[in-house]
Amino acid sequence: MPTQSRSFSLLLLAFCGLVILLSSCSDPDTASVSNRTISVGTTLSTYYGHRNAISAVAWSPDGKRLASASYDKTVQVWDPVTGHRFSNYRGHTNWVSSIAWSPDGEYLASASFDKTVQVWEAATGKQLLTYRGHADTVTAVAWSPNGSRLASASYDKTVQVWKSLTGQPVLTYHGHSNWVTAVVWSPDGKVLASAGLDTTVQLWNATTGKALLTYIGHAGIVTAIAWSPDGKQLASVGFDKSVQVWDAATGIPLWISCCHGWVNGIAWSPDGRYVASANTSQTVQVRESTTGTPVMTYRNHRSEVLTIAWSPDGTRLASGDDDGIVRIWQAPVACQCASDEKGQTVILLNKCRCQARVTPLHYIRGLLHSATALRCATALRIGRLSSIVPKRFPRLIRLSRLCAGKKLSIYGNAVFMPIVSGR
Repeated sequence: MPTQSRSFSLLLLAFCGLVILLSSCSDPDTASVSNRTISVGTTLSTYYGHRNAISAVAWSPDGKRLASASYDKTVQVWDPVTGHRFSNYRGHTNWVSSIAWSPDGEYLASASFDKTVQVWEAATGKQLLTYRGHADTVTAVAWSPNGSRLASASYDKTVQVWKSLTGQPVLTYHGHSNWVTAVVWSPDGKVLASAGLDTTVQLWNATTGKALLTYIGHAGIVTAIAWSPDGKQLASVGFDKSVQVWDAATGIPLWISCCHGWVNGIAWSPDGRYVASANTSQTVQVRESTTGTPVMTYRNHRSEVLTIAWSPDGTRLASGDDDGIVRIWQAPVACQCASDEKGQTVILLNKCRCQARVTPLHYIRGLLHSATALRCATALRIGRLSSIVPKRFPRLIRLSRLCAGKKLSIYGNAVFMPIVSGR
């Protein structure tokens, strides 16, 4: 009998060891949300593929791939849902400072402390050309909206515009008196904005290089700039611990918001409603673009956040930090309501309110399978609906129970439960 017991114990020990071994074989580079509800600010996936700080993140135009640049001298292209790595570009000999997708999503341009900008195929990592026009570190690179040109900024105090297919220089802008840290094209491709250690943001004609406007609202180094989607405003941030949004035509500030530390990055939501800033305080702060009113603060990073990018559809944010980690998380989105032919409405977004009469339950049930429901799937747990749905809408409370088993998968295995409410 003792022999049988000993044999059983050995078998059990061997089985446990096998389970541990198999668990350790899983992909260590990613972690994603699975089988739980999603709310604004929920981390959807985390990418651990880099071995040094993340200097830049950029979504592909279709939102299906994410590129991340790092001080580990690599640029990695990966699936933002699963974390599967498509390519790992190792062409640079020093830290990679900036990346930009071509408008068609076929190519990436990467800038580096090795004084080059390299253009390469996003799918394969095959290098196509190397631009060597700068005399010092290249801090930023941006692709023109039509894809024909690239602009690159450098510690050599210049911004250079050159042809993306050949690397042939087109013009050099000499307006800055110190290192240039950022450059971005206006949405129509007619104007370039650049910023740097001279504390200014300068707007100039992208064809002629003629200076158009100089913004002097900052009291310290300007680290990042972003155009509004309509091209009417710019957002700028820097070491003066401020986020500033101002009129691109006049240079008049619309609002200035102070932060708790240096601000490293800025991104405008595709719909123009929000701006998100990456901060040394280990946070990302989202504000209303028209007023600067805080909307939310993302606090899941454990080191200073260096870069931020909004997905093309506006539903997700990607942020990279000094620990070499990229986190993708649920962004705040605008309230959208669906209505039937009688004008009755049902609300499908977190914290939205619309004027609505009681909507027939059979209509809502049909709406749950519609494209609108997929776009507007929300994030709060069904259990919290009792405090959201007024008691005078018993049918909506009944629907909350009906929805509990619905899975509207948008991000891989993430479970979305639609909520409805009315007022």
